Amino acid sequence: MDLFEQKFQLSMSSKVALLNRITHYIVNRKGKQMRPMFVFLVAKMVSNGEVSERTYRGASVIELIHTATLVHDDVVDDSNRRRGFFSVNALWKNKIAVLIGDFLLSKGLLLSIDNNDFDLLKIISIAVREMSEGELLQIEKARKLDITEDVYYEIIRQKTATLIAACCSLGAASVKPGSQHVESMRKFGELIGMAFQIKDDLFDYGDTQIGKPTGIDIKEQKMTLPLIYALNNADKKDKNWLINSVKNHNKDKKRVKEVIAFVKNNGGLEYAIAKMKAFQEEALEILKTYPDSEYKESLELMVNYVIDRKK
Repeated sequence: MDLFEQKFQLSMSSKVALLNRITHYIVNRKGKQMRPMFVFLVAKMVSNGEVSERTYRGASVIELIHTATLVHDDVVDDSNRRRGFFSVNALWKNKIAVLIGDFLLSKGLLLSIDNNDFDLLKIISIAVREMSEGELLQIEKARKLDITEDVYYEIIRQKTATLIAACCSLGAASVKPGSQHVESMRKFGELIGMAFQIKDDLFDYGDTQIGKPTGIDIKEQKMTLPLIYALNNADKKDKNWLINSVKNHNKDKKRVKEVIAFVKNNGGLEYAIAKMKAFQEEALEILKTYPDSEYKESLELMVNYVIDRKK
């Protein structure tokens, strides 16, 4: 990871001082680094501990493009904070933030093209397309609140799971291009991503079943799995009350608390937890097909971290 950090910083360099200042700011406020870790651990697991320059480039491309989408997301959401720090748009305004996102995206594309990593570029480009489609599908469905469980899974598969799937398939492709590992690791990453997003949904109801509820998703009219389950299993009167609450009273703190209590009391959390654990189990089943190694063990730890994390 230390070597990756150096290579990643180099991949962001520019002749423009303002750009370097902003990218330096971004790099120094990085998150959990889960995505590059998936790239390296998968590469090592499928190749008995080998990583290549392609693996480092693949991890850099993922981080460059992921960072670009985060910078753009903050502009779209008019968000002033990112991981507890000021977002790029809060410090340098929207125009610069959009250009920074474009710059990072082009840097990622060129890093692959300049090294003929076209298979890696295809993996990440599909992920970017799907992430955009997932966001737009969610916006479209939020307007009507007519979301089914199947549509919800499609949204989170595209919005969240597709990027973790790209990390894992890219890790395999960097050392074993064209092998069956590329697809099996893509599926593995997708399953982790699904579990990851459901865990995020549960945070909206406080720490799974205890703690202080937050209700941010309800305020933003996001249809999450606990709420969808409660809606689908409510009688007509309760269903109308729920839809009306999310649509027209989502800024009313008391009403939001009542919605959270209704979802909790009607099995929404238990249902979501069971689904999350099913995705986790499926991901672990794929890992069982690989021989034991410290890399496989680390990936198992990461799968379990996705479920057990507290933030």
